[in-house]
Amino acid sequence: MSHKTSNISEHKKLIVFLDCGDTIIDEGTEIRDDHDIVIQANVIPGADVMVKTLAERGYTLAIVADGYAQSFKNILTDNGLYDYFATMVYSETVKAYKPSPRMFKAAIGALDLTEQDCSRIVMVGNNLSRDIKGANEMGITSIFLSWTPRYPKLHTDESEIPDYTISEPLELIDLVEKLNQQLG
Repeated sequence: MSHKTSNISEHKKLIVFLDCGDTIIDEGTEIRDDHDIVIQANVIPGADVMVKTLAERGYTLAIVADGYAQSFKNILTDNGLYDYFATMVYSETVKAYKPSPRMFKAAIGALDLTEQDCSRIVMVGNNLSRDIKGANEMGITSIFLSWTPRYPKLHTDESEIPDYTISEPLELIDLVEKLNQQLG
């Protein structure tokens, strides 16, 4: 095996936390049952490629999302993405919602990391007041995906200012590679 091929699956230092709704899944396509569980939804254009590419390049991916576990299981399985995540943390099971540090701490713990690892974690999300604020308060690099028209694009205070902003999921691949290289 050449050095180049073995490099592809090499374990990367940077850890990627991802929100789900309007970050991977297009909330505008959600179909819910009588219990408010999402039974079907489409991915945002390019989000499936983004998830698969990052996983194939050796990045550890985690879902950190507000909502019901069954919803995420349904839509991520349906779109062939469920198995790409090392762990999934949902507000339903943690009994808290982002920006609560409990959500982020649950994902850190599930990956056998400590809060000292926050400097090598990125949180990607569509919601400034939940994803970005929560990541910033934990010392996690925040990446705002501004793709959706459904959420505010302007921060209400300093705590909601993202470290990086991308407008579509595929932009995350190069940004993650750049941030991983900066870790040395």
